[in-house]
Amino acid sequence: MNNEAAYADKTRATGQINASIWCAPQLSMRWWPVFLRNWLVWKKLAIPSLVGNIAEPLMWLVAFGYGMGALVGKITVDGVQVPYILFLASGSICMSAMQAASFEALYSAFSRMHVQKTWDGIMNAPVNLDDVVMAEMLWAAFKSLFTVTAILGVMLALGISYSPKLLVAWPVLLGVGITFSCVALIFNALAKGYDFFTYYFTLFLTPMMFLSGIFFPLEQLPAVVRSISNWLPLTNAVALVRPLFMDQWPTEWLRPLGVLAAYAVVGFWVALALTRKRFRG
Repeated sequence: MNNEAAYADKTRATGQINASIWCAPQLSMRWWPVFLRNWLVWKKLAIPSLVGNIAEPLMWLVAFGYGMGALVGKITVDGVQVPYILFLASGSICMSAMQAASFEALYSAFSRMHVQKTWDGIMNAPVNLDDVVMAEMLWAAFKSLFTVTAILGVMLALGISYSPKLLVAWPVLLGVGITFSCVALIFNALAKGYDFFTYYFTLFLTPMMFLSGIFFPLEQLPAVVRSISNWLPLTNAVALVRPLFMDQWPTEWLRPLGVLAAYAVVGFWVALALTRKRFRG
C-alpha cells in the first residue's frame, strides 16, 4: 500500500475523508517523534552535511567580502558607514538560512515522502499527516539554524562583528528558516520529481538573492523594483538581521516580522492543504 492509499484509509476510518483540505491544521505533539526520527538519522551524517551547507556561503563571503570589499571599501547603511564585508555577511547569513531550509524541505522531504516511502511507514502508526508536515517544517528550520550557527561562528572568528546583539539574531534566523521551510513545502507537495525544484530555485530564490539587499543596497534598485522587493521575505529578514550586526536595533521591526509571519502562516496552510490533496489522490 502506498502512502496516498494509507492516508486515504486512515482518513476514511476517522471520518475525515470528506473534510475540506483547507480545514484548520489538526496538530498534536505526535510531530515530535517524527522530528526525533529525522534527528537520529541525520546525526550520523552531521559533519558531511554541515560542511556541504556552509562551504558555499563561506565561499561567497570570502570571494565577495574580501575581493570586492577591497574595491568597494565601505557602504553607507542608514547613515552609518560599515565595511563591505560586514554588509555582505549580515545579508548572506539570511541567504544561508533560506537555502538550508529550502533544500531540506524540498529534496530531503520529497525523498522521505515519495522516494523512500518513509511517510508511508510513519502514517501506519497513530500519526496524522498534519503532524508529519509540521515535523518536516520544524526539522528544516532546525537544519537551517544549525547551519547559520556554524557560519556565525566562522564570522566571529574572522572578527566581522562582535556585537552582543547577535544573540538576538539567532532566534530571528530561526524564524527565517521556518518561513522558507513553509514556502518550500508548497513546492514539495506539487512536485512529481526532483527536477521540479529547479523552477523554485531558478525563478524564486535566485532572483530574490539579488533583490533583497544582500550584495548591494536596495537604494540602487529602480523604484518599481524596490517596491516589490520590500515585500519579499528575504528582504525583511535582512532588514531585521543587518542592524544587529552593526550593533544597532532595527528602527522598524514590526513590519518585517509581520511579513515573515504572514509568509510562514499562509505558506504552511497552503502546503498542508496541497499535501492533503496529494495524499487523498
